[in-house]
Amino acid sequence: MSLSKYLFLAKVLAWDTEITLLNMVTPSKKVGHVIPEGHPGAGGKWPEFIPPKEGDSRCSCPAINAMANHGVLPRDGKNISFKELGAKVHTTYNFAETFCYFVPNFAAKMLGRDYETGTFDLKDLDLHNGIEHDASLTREDVVHEPDQTKPHVPFIKELLDGATGKDSDGNPLLTIEDISKYSTKRRVEARETNPEFTLESTHKIIGSTNASNFAAVFGGCIDDLSTFLIEERFPDGWEPKLYEANGLSILSYYRNTISKVENGIDEDKFRRDREERKNQRHDEEEGGEVLPAGGNTSSGGAVGATGELRRRV
Repeated sequence: MSLSKYLFLAKVLAWDTEITLLNMVTPSKKVGHVIPEGHPGAGGKWPEFIPPKEGDSRCSCPAINAMANHGVLPRDGKNISFKELGAKVHTTYNFAETFCYFVPNFAAKMLGRDYETGTFDLKDLDLHNGIEHDASLTREDVVHEPDQTKPHVPFIKELLDGATGKDSDGNPLLTIEDISKYSTKRRVEARETNPEFTLESTHKIIGSTNASNFAAVFGGCIDDLSTFLIEERFPDGWEPKLYEANGLSILSYYRNTISKVENGIDEDKFRRDREERKNQRHDEEEGGEVLPAGGNTSSGGAVGATGELRRRV
């Protein structure tokens, strides 16, 4: 690690630790007042949603695309400064200033541009294995779909259909465990179907960070997530579920959500369980064909009843 990179990370860590500690002793923001007055989305009032038109620039990140679709960022998605991106993410989602400083800096370095003076178009962010990565929960791998601006609706619906949580009114919620489970499935199946599959440790964390937004920023609400992920639109009246007075710090986000999503991903277990289910189905099919329904075997009627039961299964 270069000295400049070490000093940069040390600076961010010290700053983020300060914010984390300050949040512990500062009252949280109130529901309905997460986004500051005077900024888009304050009080749940978002600028008009306008889908991108031909020639507009978009990327593989629903959170950034939604901001452009509502005019929080330039609607054409072009000529955006890295500083503007950080400032707008901070007020729109209530991530801490450290997060909103670190991520645009990462993007600037990825693109070989200057954080202080550089600009980018949203499509620039889709440099493969920069921030965009294989085994996304909302996009097909780039080898199958080069246009990473397109949400892959079957993936999104499968993710949301797997929700196991419930809110106080009984509505379904996507949990951290649900996110880990679907992330596992995507990684296993992407490895098997993508001949150019790659997913280094950095991109595993990026993937789990992106997926953690579903639980942290949206509280797992299925209706809101469906609108956001498929249409890349903020639901009417929506505000982020991050109530920290100084925004969600990197340390808190990693400790409470990102690490839990990533640590819950177990590709080996997924493959073992899949093989066990496959063997069980095979045994049931074999049992249904071989075992008679009657009792004309040496094991008598019990075997026949078992054979009948297996056929029904």
